[in-house]
Amino acid sequence: MKLPYFGLTFLIGIVLTVHLAMNGKVGAVLDNPRVGNALFWCVGAVAALLIGLSGWQADALKPLGDVNPVLLGAGVLGASLVFGIAFLIPRIGAAKLTLIMLAGQILGGLVLSHFGWLGSPKNPVSTRNIVGALVMFVGVILATR
Repeated sequence: MKLPYFGLTFLIGIVLTVHLAMNGKVGAVLDNPRVGNALFWCVGAVAALLIGLSGWQADALKPLGDVNPVLLGAGVLGASLVFGIAFLIPRIGAAKLTLIMLAGQILGGLVLSHFGWLGSPKNPVSTRNIVGALVMFVGVILATR
């Protein structure tokens, strides 16, 4: 049963929103979202290293040569996203930002799943998916206006 996974995903969504708002607040307090976000990423890098080292195995990086270098650009994407979010939250608010981002995630998720890109199980877009996404998009518009 996937219900526990759905529950965990929902919880992660809440934590992500709080995380992003915290980052935005640091940038606002410092009056510099770029510096605030850089600080956030430094703390996050230390945490990531500690988490990674807790499960370290002797050959952990051996398959690194099989990783397409473009995929490592996810770190740049992540940093850029959070920098953008730290800039936007004080300007449009956490609720609007999260709802509008969710609309983008819905579209991105449908495309990734439709084509089975980046390891996502292939799930072709159906009429039901499109109707559901449109309903959510309308909800985002109503909630952000």
